[in-house]
Amino acid sequence: MSAVGVGIIGVGVISDTYLANLSSFPDVEVLIVGDLLLDRAQAQAEKYGVPAFGSAEDVLAHPDVQLVVNLTIPAVHVEVSRAAIAAGKHVWTEKPLGLDREGAAELLREAAEAGLRVGSAPDTLLGPGFQAARRAIEDGRIGRPLFALTTFQTQGPDLWHPSPAFLFANGAGPLLDMGPYYFSALVSLLGPVDRVAAVGTKAREERQIHTGPNAGTTFPVEVPSTIQIVTAFESGQQAQSLLSFDSALERHGIVEIHGTEGTIVIPDPNQFTGRIAYVKPLGVIRDGMSFEQEWIEIEHADVQVGRGLGALDMVRAIAEGRPHVASGELGFHVLDILLSAQESAATGVTVVVESTVAPVPLLPESFDPFAATL
Repeated sequence: MSAVGVGIIGVGVISDTYLANLSSFPDVEVLIVGDLLLDRAQAQAEKYGVPAFGSAEDVLAHPDVQLVVNLTIPAVHVEVSRAAIAAGKHVWTEKPLGLDREGAAELLREAAEAGLRVGSAPDTLLGPGFQAARRAIEDGRIGRPLFALTTFQTQGPDLWHPSPAFLFANGAGPLLDMGPYYFSALVSLLGPVDRVAAVGTKAREERQIHTGPNAGTTFPVEVPSTIQIVTAFESGQQAQSLLSFDSALERHGIVEIHGTEGTIVIPDPNQFTGRIAYVKPLGVIRDGMSFEQEWIEIEHADVQVGRGLGALDMVRAIAEGRPHVASGELGFHVLDILLSAQESAATGVTVVVESTVAPVPLLPESFDPFAATL
């Protein structure tokens, strides 16, 4: 075999990091980029030395493209991914997999029938930080995991984004915009979710744009801008999660796993590396003893990688005949969890999550993105 041919559809802001990283991996070769705006596709092709550019249809028709990387807007993720499957290509899609269960399930069915694979962001699960944290938990550093706490709270993307309305529209909000990172991490660590209960609120019915050419204009808030979720896992463990665009206090990237023999903090699930540390129980406290707990750092590799790592793992997994880490099935289960939380917040009842997913595999310890293996 040789490097796998890749075509990218959608060359917005996030395409820069994908193109930079995919261009650095010897096992894949970006052959063409496509976009609704041909001049934008041409600019990205020239910037990253991609030999061809064109429309989405041109990417799908390229005879040497084996994998399509779908970087379009969430509303058309399923449509574009299904078109790639129909063209005989494997698909890696940005998160979320889709915006409704029916379309996402149909995508996975069509891929299975065609013998093709679907991968879904986030691929931060493959970063050296998260992989090291998972191995530490599986090695028993904190005993048996009992419950988790995750937190993402900011003032909101309208503080800095020049066109933030879509982030407060149906299909987004902190739940569907940031939730995939946190719940992909939780499912990878604790297994599939059985049921969820959630409450949501809006700080305001309208928000104001603060930067860019439309500064001073307002837009409607269509979904909860703060949501709190209690999650029960099939294994009996629990998690409490806060996702908010309404907090004056900026605090995010918090993932804590609490076990019978200690607590571990793991890296921000929106990053590929970061701090991993754990504390052991204090034990019995007697007079004169200190209440201070020592944080024990867990050293790990700090290979600087980013988005595109999941696509690389997928093409290697196809060649090696093993499951890939950030699978479409994981993406579907996470989507089902998030939609169930949305339904719980709207109705006030606990919602059973109908889907499940197989255990999420770890990367091989020898995995080196910069090695030529195909």
